[in-house]
Amino acid sequence: MEEPHKTPDFESDGSILVIEKLYKSYQLGAVELQVLRGIDVTIKAGESVAIMGPSGSGKSTLLNIIGCLDRPTSGYYWLGGQEVSTLDDNQLSFIRGSHIGFVFQSFNLIEQLNVVENIEVPMYYRGLSESESDKRARQLASMVGLGDRVSHRPSELSGGERQRVAIARALANEPLIILADEPTGNLDSETGQEILDILLDLHQQGKTLIVVTHDDNIATHAGRIINLLDGRIK
Repeated sequence: MEEPHKTPDFESDGSILVIEKLYKSYQLGAVELQVLRGIDVTIKAGESVAIMGPSGSGKSTLLNIIGCLDRPTSGYYWLGGQEVSTLDDNQLSFIRGSHIGFVFQSFNLIEQLNVVENIEVPMYYRGLSESESDKRARQLASMVGLGDRVSHRPSELSGGERQRVAIARALANEPLIILADEPTGNLDSETGQEILDILLDLHQQGKTLIVVTHDDNIATHAGRIINLLDGRIK
């Protein structure tokens, strides 16, 4: 990759995430499929941002790159002042574990573990002692309203409770950003509103929140909406 014209000045403008001239394509046999076509995005610390767009617009691909689950074909991605788009797999894994809290539509909990143990999973990579991890996990479980359910496994929880566990797990390592992918997609409207309220409360506490969603209700509560269409920002 060529060097960028100018590295963003994170300290002066409060940015926590900067994407410049980002392209992503996939090779399908002899055909190159362009998915992202020159994305420029800046997100400041403490912002809440909704990413929207129809199926095939590039939302999932952008989500994967922001979450360090994939790399761009070209372009630049800085997170917390570090240029991450050219890091190797081990380095990206470290960034995912330390800087990004994930909340997925399908919860992605480990069925064999109880609430506390699921919340503790990211902390295994942080080197905390068992007692420190247990204490923090219980505090986070209480924070999301599951203080009396800490010994339950996912199969014993409702969908809303599972998503609460996922939110608590996302906060385990005090990430720079919380990245939520359709966080209310598998929930009824009342439960979805409860999850939205928790996410909005986290934003009020100063967390940087990025939500990929089809839900207009979530988007209207975001401080900013990024609309994608055919791999470009509208």
